Amino acid sequence: MREGDEGRARILVVDDEESIRHMLTLSLQRAGYVVKAAEDARAVLRLLEGYQPDVILCDVRMPGEMDGMALLEYLCAERHSARMIMMSAYGSRETALEAVRRGAYDYIEKPIQRDELLLMLEKLLERERLRRENQALREVLRRGEEQGGIVASSSVMRDVLEVARKVALFPTTVLLQGESGTGKEVLAQAIHRWSHRAQGPWTVINCGAIPEALLESELFGHAKGAFTGAQQERTGLFEAAHGGTLFLDEIGEMPSLLQVKLLRALQEGAIRRLGETAMRPIDVRVIAASNRELEREVEEGRFRQDLYYRLHVVMLTLPPLRERREDIPLLVEHFVALLNARFGTHMEGVTPDAMKRLMAYRWPGNVRELRNVIERAMVLAEGAWLTPKTLPLGIFADSVGVSQDPESLSLKRATRHLEEAYIRKALEKTGGNRTAAAKMLDISLRALLYKIKEYGLA
Repeated sequence: MREGDEGRARILVVDDEESIRHMLTLSLQRAGYVVKAAEDARAVLRLLEGYQPDVILCDVRMPGEMDGMALLEYLCAERHSARMIMMSAYGSRETALEAVRRGAYDYIEKPIQRDELLLMLEKLLERERLRRENQALREVLRRGEEQGGIVASSSVMRDVLEVARKVALFPTTVLLQGESGTGKEVLAQAIHRWSHRAQGPWTVINCGAIPEALLESELFGHAKGAFTGAQQERTGLFEAAHGGTLFLDEIGEMPSLLQVKLLRALQEGAIRRLGETAMRPIDVRVIAASNRELEREVEEGRFRQDLYYRLHVVMLTLPPLRERREDIPLLVEHFVALLNARFGTHMEGVTPDAMKRLMAYRWPGNVRELRNVIERAMVLAEGAWLTPKTLPLGIFADSVGVSQDPESLSLKRATRHLEEAYIRKALEKTGGNRTAAAKMLDISLRALLYKIKEYGLA
């Protein structure tokens, strides 16, 4: 369903009796529709050259070479998008069934009851809106599936995806680098799905989220009694991923001792559980990711050079969203469609003013931040469109977060968004290292962790 002036649906009334055209036009206009009228099929065809109605309310019997049924057949053959409701004073069940068989949405008898017609229109337009949304969602999902779930049209991302598809067909290790929120895990999973291991397990571990004392056991497993509390043997993630792909996220956070053991596992194709002496062969494709520049980490002695070269067989760098702004409208469409399906809402999209704001923003949190902003806007939206009022104040801010919205004079809100912007900036500069970010911001780590949770920056 296309929508007309101010979001109102368009109706075309077709009847050879002027009094009926006048009555229906007034009645439908009072109900909020945009209405035009025509006296016969010839007038309809002329009108359709510059007018695109959502619904055509058409009399069955009309003068001229083309009556209502013939017009219905013609428009159906031309695949016109308008849905047709046929009306006649000579109604019968056979006529109604024939009209529907030829492609009409429904049939209504004269004299037309206003409430009956309005209910019929409401049901038709609702059904068309849902059909259109489902079609759009299928298209967005299809487009994402073709690119492994990655929504992008920019040349820089097309280049990344082209290399990723080629790499997927080989068992080599892959290193993904890029800022937080750029979609490294999504790309890693796409490589897995495009590979010959697609039917095997997809296993993920965030190396920075697990304490050092537990990380080795998580990766390699342990024997019963290997350490205090090891009351039974445990299979590690390398074994769990046998025949599939193991994604090591934030590999730069891995402790030095474990870097040595990881290197050995990659070189030998085997692992040893904690507390055991026997080696266990593994068949695992490893994809690693980091939001830090590992080459710099190697130069500064925080990451082993030999492991870096072992992971760096193929390296793909995901660009930040600010360097692929042409993807923003497509991503917004994608997120609106997905969130409509999740929330059961029927959001149409983003107004031009709001899109202008989204295109101008720097997106320090990248695609992840964009999704969060769209989700927040959809929760706060009062109409069918996301407007600048539904966007967070940070979107209106410059690089240090000072509000440029002339209508916003709340010192408390401005301070909050300034603080949020500074935290984002510090996390960006430190590659996500929260301890270093806390020092840069001159606050305690505990205070920073609280604020990260408060502002939803985790």
